[in-house]
Amino acid sequence: MEALDLARWQFGIVTVYHFIFVPLTIGLAPLVAIMQTAWVRTGNDRWLRLTKFFGKLLLINFAIGVATGIVQEFQFGMNWSEYSRFVGDVFGAPLAMEALAAFFVESTFLGLWIFGWDRLNKKVHLACIWAVAIAVNLSAYFILAANSWMQHPVGTIYNEETGRAELVDIWAVLSNNTLLAAFPHTVTAAFLTAGGFVTAICAWWMVRLVRTRRPENVELARDVYRPGMTLGVITMLVAGIGVGISGDIQGKIMYEQQPGKMSSAEALCDGEEAASFSLLTIGDLSNSCDGVSHVLEIPYLASYLGTGSFTGPDSYLPGVNDVQEQMTERYGDTTLDGEPVEYTPNLFVTYWSFRLMIGLAVFSVALALSALWLTRKGRVTDKVWFSRLAMVAIPAPFLAASFGWIFTEMGRQPWVVAPNPTGIDAVRLLTERGVSTVVSPGMVIASMVAFTLLYAVLAVVWFRLMRRYALEGVPDTVRDESPEAQDDDADRPLSFAY
Repeated sequence: MEALDLARWQFGIVTVYHFIFVPLTIGLAPLVAIMQTAWVRTGNDRWLRLTKFFGKLLLINFAIGVATGIVQEFQFGMNWSEYSRFVGDVFGAPLAMEALAAFFVESTFLGLWIFGWDRLNKKVHLACIWAVAIAVNLSAYFILAANSWMQHPVGTIYNEETGRAELVDIWAVLSNNTLLAAFPHTVTAAFLTAGGFVTAICAWWMVRLVRTRRPENVELARDVYRPGMTLGVITMLVAGIGVGISGDIQGKIMYEQQPGKMSSAEALCDGEEAASFSLLTIGDLSNSCDGVSHVLEIPYLASYLGTGSFTGPDSYLPGVNDVQEQMTERYGDTTLDGEPVEYTPNLFVTYWSFRLMIGLAVFSVALALSALWLTRKGRVTDKVWFSRLAMVAIPAPFLAASFGWIFTEMGRQPWVVAPNPTGIDAVRLLTERGVSTVVSPGMVIASMVAFTLLYAVLAVVWFRLMRRYALEGVPDTVRDESPEAQDDDADRPLSFAY
């Protein structure tokens, strides 16, 4: 394998692994902040117990996510140094903003929140976790700004003398319409993930406690875990609606900016009006589209998702063959090295990753509806199938988010920076031109193997820690540790709260 293939595999492995932790952190930080807010406002210890419980899980997830995210960014200057040389002036700006305006804020205030339970005023301490929650989502915005620029480059000119892209309008980058669609979709998906996580763990504990038939355990399930589950279910329902609406908007924008990506997601070989949405396609999903047959379809839905029209000329969607012809005419049929260019992304990957991204949502829907029904009118449940559904539903949104990123990145191929014919067409870069010219295949495979093994170890550590503290449940007793609740005013040092 060449360095390009290995570098792509390594970036894919690191990205998918890192993004396992990201949506939970983005969504869980505000939920923990809401739990602590409920405690500060009501004084009810149930919310303090839930805050301590899920706050511990948040900290574990945050730590692993930070470690893997740093490694991911290093690749831009190593395996993909040619990419960084060409677009570093643009791509580096939102990433620098993320580090300075978001990451440092969330890290600083998370430290104050961890160590400040008995040293900070109750409301000041609460403000710390809200600062973390806001900064985490702000961090996502800046990172998505960089990625959205790769999908749809704006605010940039191409300097022919230096052979580099140069940033001329940072506001255009930060208000990119691709970003304004991607950010709500990503964040609502993160809230769906975190809401499902909270719901599933509270549901599992509820069933376990109720099945003991001990009055004190049943009361614990009703008084603590049921409210926690209710918060998770409400989050899932609101976030689920947001995911659907933002996904629809994003799909229409993608069809305008990257029609090849969306046509590949449908395995739509030739353009047509009133196109159907494929539920199952068989045949060889090669880029040539030969032998592809749509077995199960929903009539007109693909056209509506892409254009907003079910039928008529406005519902026309181009096929991958049409896009290949248009891109070849516009950008040529060979690379700078004289190799033929395939402008159609991998049909198999884009088609199935798109469907898995959507289809895995069925588990979240099933969990939310089951929770609403079984706990209606203040009830608690001992249904074993419900606890099993909860455990199955936990990984579903994580996997859906990962498949969403696989679709987003693989669907952009063969471009690492997609061309934008609306005015900045010169800023484009084939993936094969972005890889470093001095990194050998041996160097890439050595680092890829090392990181993959290291990540495997970290995955085991993360899973065991999350499982261990999830099985501990909420603390048996809690007390208000804030200075205003203390009997003495001794000069106590900051201490680790967990």
